Amino acid sequence: MGFSYRKRIKIGNGTFLNISKSGVSVSQKVGKTTINSRGKITVNLGKGITYRTSLRKK
Repeated sequence: MGFSYRKRIKIGNGTFLNISKSGVSVSQKVGKTTINSRGKITVNLGKGITYRTSLRKK
């Protein structure tokens, strides 16, 4: 198991600057849905359960 680092800084109303080992991204939270600049969508389904998908095709 490796180590990871993530830092989330609020820069506006529902907008965050995310800093991690793999780089920097920006995310926008709308209700239970979060969309980030890397093309990932995360939906919080409640009680610690989330669904994550990608906008980009492989």
